[in-house]
Amino acid sequence: MNFPSIRIGIISALREEQSGLIDIMQTPVTSRRGMRDYVSGRLWEIECICVLSRIGKVAAAATTATLIEKFGVSHIIFTGVAGAADSRLRVGDIVVARQLVQHDMNAEPLFPRYEVPLTGLSHFYSDKILSKQLLNAAQAFIRTDFHSVITEHDKKQFRLVQPQIHEGLIASGDEFIVHDEQLRKITDKLQDVLAVEMEGAAVAQVCFEFGIPFAIMRTISDSANEDSPVDFVQFLEKVAAHYAYCIVKRFIVIHRDERVFT
Repeated sequence: MNFPSIRIGIISALREEQSGLIDIMQTPVTSRRGMRDYVSGRLWEIECICVLSRIGKVAAAATTATLIEKFGVSHIIFTGVAGAADSRLRVGDIVVARQLVQHDMNAEPLFPRYEVPLTGLSHFYSDKILSKQLLNAAQAFIRTDFHSVITEHDKKQFRLVQPQIHEGLIASGDEFIVHDEQLRKITDKLQDVLAVEMEGAAVAQVCFEFGIPFAIMRTISDSANEDSPVDFVQFLEKVAAHYAYCIVKRFIVIHRDERVFT
């Protein structure tokens, strides 16, 4: 089967993290694979496939491998929310992954802690060009779109003042981090971690093994502890959904106009 030279796979774990993209997709076609709907079409003149992986590393890995093997994507981006692992981060901030690690990977004594067996790696690096463009798209969103798409009521409710953009290490694991003790177990050993979530490092590992460029962006939804916002779903719908839509749009348009895909 012949695929376009540029076909972007867009993954999110939850519906709200990808809200609106399928609605404006041109000539969408839905294919069912492994209990997931893969929707193919054009977004801002670029071939894209949108899919919800669902939550967790296995779900994310299976979705990523299917995008590559069955749908021939050339690039993958993941958008979603995460908990802050660094006290400098606030709700509404954005983290673009420079590298990702599985904080619950431990095959000791056969392999060093965090190393994925038979890869020789514990940290997987995102594509520099894609990540830079995703970072630029996020910066443009905060500078231009944030104050118009997020209502004053929602800014006040979620204490959003002037969100910041960060780039660095994201840690993934099959555990929803909601207590300080859980977070300390991660950050005591991985001191550079900015955010914690449940899919990104699995996407990174699969992309590494298949040689597919990828970038991952997370909106900080909580502090990964007892102080997290009560209404997580409302944050997804009223804040994270707008972040994802606007940033993905800017990311695709940047690549379409500048033709900087690797």
